[in-house]
Amino acid sequence: MSDPTDGRPVKALLARAHSPASAERLYKDKIEHRKLHLRATSPPPAVLNARASRRKARQAAKDKKKQRPKPLSSRQQRQLGLYDIPKSGQRYEVYAPLNKLWQGYAREILGSDIYIGGAPAAAKLSSAEFHGAEAEVVRSSCTDRVGIKGIIVRDRKFVFEILTMTKGLKIVPKEGTTFRIEVEYLPREGQHDERFAFEVLGDQLIIRSADRANRKFKQHFLKNV
Repeated sequence: MSDPTDGRPVKALLARAHSPASAERLYKDKIEHRKLHLRATSPPPAVLNARASRRKARQAAKDKKKQRPKPLSSRQQRQLGLYDIPKSGQRYEVYAPLNKLWQGYAREILGSDIYIGGAPAAAKLSSAEFHGAEAEVVRSSCTDRVGIKGIIVRDRKFVFEILTMTKGLKIVPKEGTTFRIEVEYLPREGQHDERFAFEVLGDQLIIRSADRANRKFKQHFLKNV
């Protein structure tokens, strides 16, 4: 068996296509002293798979950092108790400053209608925000609720959460309940009353406060009033 390093197989192939002199010249010029570059041995498949897995994990972690966190659903918020008031915070004096802020807010939205009331004031109050207002239950289908008075700390779709001065937090359903709310103001000349009082029908407020702000209420006859 011939040694492949002596060049005989290559010379035999060149001799088939070229003359002996041309074959010898081509072998010496282009083949005999030409360097043969060898590629490094490839890693085994297990190493390649592990490397690809690490690269994929790094890319997934990088993509996850770029993504915004998914907002919590309403059910998850209730389960976590994000909007629940802790026992330590259920004190009237904690929310008294909030009531002062609401008084200024109510005077601002009412403007001059605070002195005359009527339909213009009712239209503004129907879409007003009641968080921080001091409300009193004056009529209710459940007589035990009549007389509950305090600051509205949470306006939910079906209930008001009212923080009273002595009895803690009370959850009052809006359905079948009438609330009385007062707004303090500086009286004009000839006026002695310094409070603008109005009554809110809970049946007409069975809607989320955020949705109520963009809703227009129409005047109509109510049988239960």
